[in-house]
Amino acid sequence: MIEPRLIPSLLIHNKGIVKTERFNLKNSKYIGDPLNTVKLFNEKEVDELTIFDIDSNQSMHKINYELISKITSECTMPLCYGGGIKSVNQIEKLISLGVEKVSISSAAVENPNLITQAAEIVGSQSVVVTLDVKKENPFQGYSIRTHNGKKKTGLSPTKFAKEMEERGAGEIIINTIDRDGMMNGYDFELV
Repeated sequence: MIEPRLIPSLLIHNKGIVKTERFNLKNSKYIGDPLNTVKLFNEKEVDELTIFDIDSNQSMHKINYELISKITSECTMPLCYGGGIKSVNQIEKLISLGVEKVSISSAAVENPNLITQAAEIVGSQSVVVTLDVKKENPFQGYSIRTHNGKKKTGLSPTKFAKEMEERGAGEIIINTIDRDGMMNGYDFELV
């Protein structure tokens, strides 16, 4: 039997860890400092840690390599980082800082070839595609959104996930916007 794995997902906003509900930043709750949060999960011996910098889609926001370096030096478990990744050079730099996996979302939609290139350079095991999905109306299935759920793409999560797998993504993370932070699980079908 496969053992369950505990993989907390942390959101960085304004250099702190926050909890959102339905991707709404206006009502986000400050949880704590990223380094102290990582120390807490070290003590809890979680299997892996995922960190998303949700400020990364702002035009002037850049990847905070200094913070990521501090986090990787503190982190005792594998780390996946997502936020603002748009190039293979950024991916290589993140891996060189000790990030084990990179999560690509908006850039995967805008430039699917980035997934192919990343998988060829760092290996599929280090390439994660994150899909933020929302049910657009009661008569439609789910579709992918980008830019913290603000930008509609009209893409089918199922079809796009298959394409990303074919391009070399080793993992797919699915976030359902309607249930984000609501503490009621992910009981839904993408089809």
